[in-house]
Amino acid sequence: MVIEPKYLDAIRARHADLTEKVAAPNLDAKQRPTLQREINQLRDIIAQADELEACNAAIRDAEEQLRDTSDPEMQELFREEISNLTKQLPLLEKQLNELLVEQSDLDNRSVYLEIRAGTGGQEAALFAGDLLKMYTGYAAQMGWRADFETESHTDLGGYREAVLHIQGKNVYGHLKYESGVHRVQRVPSTETQGRVHTSTATVAVLPEAKEVDVQINPADLRIDVYRASGAGGQHVNTTDSAVRITHIPTGVVATCQDERSQHKNKAKAMKMLQSRLLLAQVERQEEEQRKARKEQVGGATRSEKVRTYNYPQNRITDHRVDLTLKNLDFVMTGNLSEIVDALRAEDLERRKREFLSRF
Repeated sequence: MVIEPKYLDAIRARHADLTEKVAAPNLDAKQRPTLQREINQLRDIIAQADELEACNAAIRDAEEQLRDTSDPEMQELFREEISNLTKQLPLLEKQLNELLVEQSDLDNRSVYLEIRAGTGGQEAALFAGDLLKMYTGYAAQMGWRADFETESHTDLGGYREAVLHIQGKNVYGHLKYESGVHRVQRVPSTETQGRVHTSTATVAVLPEAKEVDVQINPADLRIDVYRASGAGGQHVNTTDSAVRITHIPTGVVATCQDERSQHKNKAKAMKMLQSRLLLAQVERQEEEQRKARKEQVGGATRSEKVRTYNYPQNRITDHRVDLTLKNLDFVMTGNLSEIVDALRAEDLERRKREFLSRF
């Protein structure tokens, strides 16, 4: 049962009430689009629920007829019908669950995925590099394009920080759960006593902003240029091509030094700044919604430990859905689907409960 009858009855009543309201001649024209969107959503939910119930009713009917007949040929026909109808149920239920959740227009966006070494020195930087390989591998499996926006290496081949621009279909909808603190437990290559150390890296996933998402007053920006550092050729030490943009009202900062051109670095930094401001805006809205519900729902904030990677035991644990897998080596090559699917399913169920609580 995807929706209890009491909720479905309330949804039908709400749909009827809104349909009557939107037909009223004295309706404020500004209200009409909002009401119509809700009417459309409720209409689709009712239609899908009716289709699901019709499928269940057909199964019950076929089962009853199977019990009532002794004809072997008819029994086989009814068994085949029951089997075919039962196979349809998961898809119908999935479609209904998705209709119960208001889809975010951000889910289909490309993202900037930022990885930064946390506590643990060189080992944390090496772990950040491992996460980078994991995400690029996952992007390749999903058919997405992943390009470096910026990167800062350590002497041992790790990463102090790296930013990937991942482009494709529904990227944010899959990767938004990756934000937070990722913890690794393993024996560092520099450890002579064989002791397991714990290090961390932080991940932030920013939906790519569009011009209409965030309005920025040029007067609110401080733009600094400086000489790039790290790989990049002869221009690194001779040209002030790196750009740092600070949004003064919020203190949000974006930098870029990967391009030889200061103009290109400025354009890239501005896009990242817009995306960071958009994410901050989304997080504020979600926090306000949580307070309004008087219910603290665990989210993927950067201060939360979201996942532990235990190398000695080849174990990976996601703490938000209490999921533990014993194939860490497999996951680290980019096989993240089982974890991402579990996180998406949990989020879908939570948002479904939130939707139904309105009725």
